[in-house]
Amino acid sequence: MLSSQSEPRLKWEHYMQCDGSPDPAVPQEINTFMSLWQENKNEDIEFVIEKGNQVLNLIEKLCFLLLDTPPNELMEKVIIQYQESILELQSLLHQKYNEATENLLKKASTYADSDSGNMEVVIKDKNITFCIWGNLKKNPRYSTKEKSGFDLPKTVATSDVAVRILHTHYDHISPLQHIPKLHLKVQAPESKPELTVLYDMKEEKEGEQKAEAPISGQMVAPLQVATDEKEEEIIGENVVDLHQFTPVGGVYLIDALKLPPQAKQIKNWTMVELLDAGLETYPYPPESEETEDATYPCIGVTLRLLDSVIFFEEPVVARWDSADKQWRTDCISDIKYKMKEKQISFDMNAFYTITLIQDAHLNMPYQSWELRPNGTDELLFTVVTAFAEVQMQIKGNQCMLSSIIVDGSEQLSHLTGKWTSPIDLTVALKKAGVNIFPSDYSYKYVCVNTKTPLAEVTTYQQMALVASAFAFSWSKWNLASGQDQVVFKVSEYLKTDAVKDEDWSLYMFNGQRAQRLKISETSEAFSEELAENTEFHSTLYHLIKDFASEEAIEKVKKTSCLFIDATYQLLMATRVLTYS
Repeated sequence: MLSSQSEPRLKWEHYMQCDGSPDPAVPQEINTFMSLWQENKNEDIEFVIEKGNQVLNLIEKLCFLLLDTPPNELMEKVIIQYQESILELQSLLHQKYNEATENLLKKASTYADSDSGNMEVVIKDKNITFCIWGNLKKNPRYSTKEKSGFDLPKTVATSDVAVRILHTHYDHISPLQHIPKLHLKVQAPESKPELTVLYDMKEEKEGEQKAEAPISGQMVAPLQVATDEKEEEIIGENVVDLHQFTPVGGVYLIDALKLPPQAKQIKNWTMVELLDAGLETYPYPPESEETEDATYPCIGVTLRLLDSVIFFEEPVVARWDSADKQWRTDCISDIKYKMKEKQISFDMNAFYTITLIQDAHLNMPYQSWELRPNGTDELLFTVVTAFAEVQMQIKGNQCMLSSIIVDGSEQLSHLTGKWTSPIDLTVALKKAGVNIFPSDYSYKYVCVNTKTPLAEVTTYQQMALVASAFAFSWSKWNLASGQDQVVFKVSEYLKTDAVKDEDWSLYMFNGQRAQRLKISETSEAFSEELAENTEFHSTLYHLIKDFASEEAIEKVKKTSCLFIDATYQLLMATRVLTYS
């Protein structure tokens, strides 16, 4: 089994960069970095955005270490250390945006728009869009909706107020995802099948050593409810279940802020009143006993959707409840969608942090899938869903997104053609709204074709072992084969054109016994009868050898273990035998 090489590789990359940035895995370096930046004051927004990109890179590296390192190699104190560093970096970045906003507002008059006379600043970067509007003229007749994306009540439009919309293309608001701590092995059928498992081939029989392949210690989503799982958390009304839904397109922090006193020019002097309070929020609705039962006009908001994400259906608008640390859908009304123009308009009764929620399982179960060799240590992995056709390419230990076709047109061109690790690819696709990677809780929300861990996980390992010379594909008979066995199509593949229907053969495997079936994909009924002149084998590898050419077997023997591991990781991430 391959142990994680993430931390040594990241350390080497960090050493070669030689750019003065800290090593995020070293607490002393990351703490020094944060302390030094915290001490710096009066930084402008452009500098904060540039420095913020460095912070986001550090957070990304820490998240990668948590996701890519096998759970049995991650000590609990290291998990806590990394997560604390992530949260502290997120908090520091938000603090710096607030400080930069305060500095901007102190000189709001210098950013006055020639038409409206009000402060209007828009800054766009690859990771954020920063918009701020300052009410310098206090003209209630002037509409801000068309130009700034919000419509203020008259009581606010005549006050010393500024409105900031900080659209972060990432999500630093939702709770950090759970990191699995256990590293369990696949159990035999007579053992408890409901355990969450990690696959480990070390206990295979000696006669099956040739069929083993090094694999990453990646967590497998439980096929049934874990035996030690706590009682399910009860989700309240209007609360977003983040196991079922996921934020897409980042977060919109919409704040009303008190406009500080502006500088005044008196002869050759510039006079400005300094306040100790710092950046202050403008309370709306007003907080007082007299106004507790009063009703106030709503704030109208229009948001522009990112071009770098896909919404397969109209998203749900949710607000962040900072007290209970959860996304909620109440207090938002009159939602209007213009999906072709990539706009959403709605009203809210106060200023909130907003995100757009999409069902995390829209693309599950898959309609079909295919794994096809594409050269030496190369293959093309295709997953077809109800909304999209996703093609991923694997070469060596790297993979890339080849294409995503939605309604006949290619999408997410900014992600295609870039070689990366399997972990990074799954993170990038989920961030872009394309989730074909089941989580630990997905079986609760998807009609799952349940299989035992022994059958499913062992099959992925065996498929990865021979994937350099054999094509694999979805079979309708997998639904009829029961929980203990998986059925799929196999064909030797040493060419470049598509596999013909007559070249496919049906194989069945339960993790301990492999057989070739007599039936075909077009048969009228399912049958476990053996194909003529075939016999049972303990591994899929040995069964395939019976029918393989010498050229194919030689290609399998020369396959890189890194390619096998990358293929296994993507198969485990997509769970195609269960979620098709």
